[in-house]
Amino acid sequence: MGSLIVTGLTSLDGYITDDEGDFSWATPDAAVHTFVNGLERRIGTQLMGRRMYEVMRFWETADELPDLPEPEREYAAIWKDTDKVVYSGSLAEVTTERTRLERRFDADEVRRLVAESADDVSIAGPHLAAHAFHAGIVDEVGMFVHPVIVGGGTALLPDGVRLELQLLDEHRFDSGVVYLRYAVLRG
Repeated sequence: MGSLIVTGLTSLDGYITDDEGDFSWATPDAAVHTFVNGLERRIGTQLMGRRMYEVMRFWETADELPDLPEPEREYAAIWKDTDKVVYSGSLAEVTTERTRLERRFDADEVRRLVAESADDVSIAGPHLAAHAFHAGIVDEVGMFVHPVIVGGGTALLPDGVRLELQLLDEHRFDSGVVYLRYAVLRG
């Protein structure tokens, strides 16, 4: 049985994009990217919404770029080796390998997927993750907190959810980024 994990690159004030949609301030350096790669190796299936999929499908062909740094080349291989589920009511089709399209998020179906998975399952994208938080099916929360305050934008964590958490891991990078990993405590 796997765990359902929500992880994001955030500003200190909890946003994954600023109010103009920019997230360039969260571009991971080689050390952070290498660390992310280690975390992503334990993921068997990635769940994502349409917007996140449109950003992430870059990794399908990124390894064809001649000057791609090694941590990014490694991530491209991890991306290709991971099953993906995209939730969208508007996307006509998916264009990446090992990817299926679902029209709506079904918490019971996700719960079953996680229970039957030998590997962990991740959710990428705050809007999709909000459904899982509200359904009470998230097992872990991870944050790569960047040393920047953006003052508004798209928050990683949803409003209206209260959870008790237990710190499982933390790691500080020379860039000032701090990784925090929490388990969701249940009843």
